[in-house]
Amino acid sequence: MTTQEIAHDLVALCKAGKFDESGEKYWADDVISVEAMGDNAESHGKAAARAKGEWWSNAHEVHDVKVEGPYINGDAFAVRFVMDITVKETGQRHTMDEVALYQLKDGKIAEERFLYAM
Repeated sequence: MTTQEIAHDLVALCKAGKFDESGEKYWADDVISVEAMGDNAESHGKAAARAKGEWWSNAHEVHDVKVEGPYINGDAFAVRFVMDITVKETGQRHTMDEVALYQLKDGKIAEERFLYAM
């Protein structure tokens, strides 16, 4: 698949609420997942990326998600996510605005990097 095909399919999966499926389908076995902050800012490998996603899902209630993109350049693409969420621990509801930058290698996501509007 081309970068464009992978990017559009990942966006379609995310728009359908299939975030876990998009990762399982496109992460490389040795994927690196980088967050801008937090205790687990960098995860290595599919199992670690999966665990990070499970933690996030368990810690937040998602009310709405808007997915924009993809924005493609060579073997990389970006997707914007705007989420209306509630942090379960505090009950605080807010809008999270992030851009995910995906770098492909051999048709798989070798690195994903999340950039936040602060």
